[in-house]
Amino acid sequence: MSLAPPSVVSTRRRRATGSLHDASRALARIDAAARGAPALLSRLLGGAEAAIDESLERLLGESFERRLSRVPLALGPAGVDPFGFDPHWTKYVVLSVATLHRKYFRTEVHGIENLPNGRVLLIANHSGQVPIDGLLIAAAMFMDAEPPRFVRAMVEKWAVSLPFVSLFFTRVGQVVGVPENATRLLTQGEPLLVFPEGARGIAKTFDNRYKLTDFGLGFMRLAIETDTPIVPVAVVGGEEQYISVANVDALAKLLRMPAFPVIPQLLIPGGQLPLPTKYRMYFGEPMRFTGDPDDDDAVIEEKVWLVRQTIQSMLNRGLRERKHIFW
Repeated sequence: MSLAPPSVVSTRRRRATGSLHDASRALARIDAAARGAPALLSRLLGGAEAAIDESLERLLGESFERRLSRVPLALGPAGVDPFGFDPHWTKYVVLSVATLHRKYFRTEVHGIENLPNGRVLLIANHSGQVPIDGLLIAAAMFMDAEPPRFVRAMVEKWAVSLPFVSLFFTRVGQVVGVPENATRLLTQGEPLLVFPEGARGIAKTFDNRYKLTDFGLGFMRLAIETDTPIVPVAVVGGEEQYISVANVDALAKLLRMPAFPVIPQLLIPGGQLPLPTKYRMYFGEPMRFTGDPDDDDAVIEEKVWLVRQTIQSMLNRGLRERKHIFW
């Protein structure tokens, strides 16, 4: 095997170092642009900014800035938290999500007064093929809770490989889903949203609607380790927004997807939009668990089973009480 001359190796090293420096400078420019994006967007919108503020005030019942002022935040001198969350980015996101929450899905929120102050783990059922349920829980936390809260959620690790998408997630408060990040968020006193069913829950077919799949155990170990109360959340309405009649496992495996749902409504003009089902959201009483976070799975499973059964009971009660899917 031949070796490259030292001069060639040196040239390659300089090029590699230069590439790294160029990439670092590019990322720095992107980050600088991101920090100024809310102000820039406000200038570009011009007269539309007043209309946005007015729309938000109608949806929130008060100005966005007034509601934002009551949100408990741990921001640094640069106006962002240690994870890069910038509350001023959320103004334009809140407008879209609030419209879905108040107008499109007309969400009913029950029991949100059960939320304790400080850190909390929101443990919810997952459904709907598209994670709209997470958006609406976040909307309820900001629009219906008092004081209002910005809920944090874990995003998949692959998101960090998407430069602009990952930056957006960061600025609106979402964090890469690793245990260290979850622990730090709870230590900061943040509300953290977890769907223990994972992809299995969101990909349920219509015949299995509102039947909880197995829960992961990680959230319980986290709650015990950080002495964090768990608030069970039951969401009714998501299972009918996209009606999946089957999952094609072979295609899902080929495309490296958790599921490949068959959704007939997507073939209908306009069916790409979720059906305007009426969402009903139930926040239960806080649950506290003690013990050793490193206990055997069998011990942790008993505690997880209690949370799972609580949410299933809340779902069953919500389904009995609703009169219609759309109102």
